[in-house]
Amino acid sequence: MTDTLRRTTLTAVTGLGLCLTLLPAGQAFAQSPTTRVPCNDIPALKAAINQANTSGGRITLASRCTYTLTAPDNADDGLPEITGNVALTGRDTTIRRAPNATQDFRVLHVVSGGTLTLNSLRISGGSLADDNGGGVANEDGTLNLNRTTVRGNHAEMGGGLYNTGGKLNLDRSTVERNTTDAWGAGVFNTGEGTMKMTGGSLRDNRALNNGGGLENISGTAYLHHVSVRGNTALEGGGIRQTLGATLRLKSTEVRDNIAVSGGGMSNNGSTATLVRSLVTRNTAITTGGGIINEADGQVTLTDSRVVRNRPDNCVPQGTIAGCSDPAGRTVPPAAKLPPATDTKALR
Repeated sequence: MTDTLRRTTLTAVTGLGLCLTLLPAGQAFAQSPTTRVPCNDIPALKAAINQANTSGGRITLASRCTYTLTAPDNADDGLPEITGNVALTGRDTTIRRAPNATQDFRVLHVVSGGTLTLNSLRISGGSLADDNGGGVANEDGTLNLNRTTVRGNHAEMGGGLYNTGGKLNLDRSTVERNTTDAWGAGVFNTGEGTMKMTGGSLRDNRALNNGGGLENISGTAYLHHVSVRGNTALEGGGIRQTLGATLRLKSTEVRDNIAVSGGGMSNNGSTATLVRSLVTRNTAITTGGGIINEADGQVTLTDSRVVRNRPDNCVPQGTIAGCSDPAGRTVPPAAKLPPATDTKALR
């Protein structure tokens, strides 16, 4: 009986070993290791990121905790650069640059080939007067935000988020109250980068130059069920895009934004498609209260409305089919708008 059990056990172990051998590299153990970082233990957080850069892994932060960065880890970044596959998860958890920090630095930085996933976090307080991406910068990497808020950051360009040549994915996330000295107070997307945003909002961001909520230069941006609201800029209070950029809005509302021109949106030499979306109650000091379309740009409205903007809806006249009357006397078909609860849930 004992010999039979031994032979059975040996057979099972051998079979398991064979199965693990046949699995592709990295799949023998499907789950990455998880590292738990105590509340506001910055050295432990940096060590966990360095480890995850090397071997991959998930980092769990303490719930309802604020991790405060008082000095940069390197020249411009509060935490180590993301070079590997790193996931940070919290619950009502904040990572911030200290309000009294004496040096300028952003919070996080993804470099080429790196992937960073942020789950249920707040990123705030980053400041870079002479560089880009006050909250998080993504350079040719991948940046994923899930139920995450990027709030109160500042930079020369991309006050909240800066994405150049990489992939930026936002799911039910909020980018708010960020500022910039130049372009893209909320998000700056450029260098043929791709931005995809589902749910959430770009709101109350302020650019001294262009693109209050979003500045899209030679990039591609998809916004689905997003609220673009309360942003301000010199041009393109809500959204500005130029240099062959591509924008698609679906079930999205652009509302209550302010600019000198292009209160809701400024489209310059680029392509914008609005599907079941609304551009309303935006204000321009000069012209293009709703949308200004310049330099052979193309804007297509599908079941969308551009109405009740000041001092006009779309300019120049005749460049946007379905929105040819800047006085707003022609009203296109009604749009299906995002439920108000989507935005309120994130406040």
